[in-house]
Amino acid sequence: MEKINSKIKLHIQFGIFATIWIILLLAGGVTSLLDLVNVAKKFPLAVTVYSVLALIFTKWAWRWKIFQGWLVKAPNLQGTWRGTIDSTWENPATNSGTNLIPAILSIKQTFDNIDCLLFSKESSSYSMSAEINLDQSGNPYLSYNYTNRSRASVRERSEVHDGAAILRIIKSPDRSLEGEYWTSRKSTGEMRFRFESKSIAEKFTE
Repeated sequence: MEKINSKIKLHIQFGIFATIWIILLLAGGVTSLLDLVNVAKKFPLAVTVYSVLALIFTKWAWRWKIFQGWLVKAPNLQGTWRGTIDSTWENPATNSGTNLIPAILSIKQTFDNIDCLLFSKESSSYSMSAEINLDQSGNPYLSYNYTNRSRASVRERSEVHDGAAILRIIKSPDRSLEGEYWTSRKSTGEMRFRFESKSIAEKFTE
């Protein structure tokens, strides 16, 4: 998914840089663009100031609501999401399994990257790759591939496995993620999460 609206990006970049350069010229007492020597001397400083502003934007400002939607297309998902996993997995030895599993999805997100960590009472998983995309109707989806490791005490019946998930990003009436997943052990299921906190959980809690 294109993280930032490219149609607006170039106009904003040019406008900001030009504004910075003009301010530096006026602050330095340069009142005429015909004074080419002094105009050129201000160029490196203008580049430096612009680079600092760009760093601030990609580090923090892209999350601000004022930029969301019209400029930054990727929604900010960072934080802790609490919900359930409705699994179709069955223990081959008993032909039974626990279907509804409470879980926590922790999302760490920067302007360029997104990581998903899922915790349940018996296992945890971490994403190998993740991205946000739009479907044909413009609805945003979070999709990621992951590796799941169960606790040593239950690994005999719940082996390490890989999987993938695709979750629709819902903004209202409540911020939530809903979708499905499938795994290398031939199981599938549904996942539902609601946003809980901006802080990032590092383990499962009831």
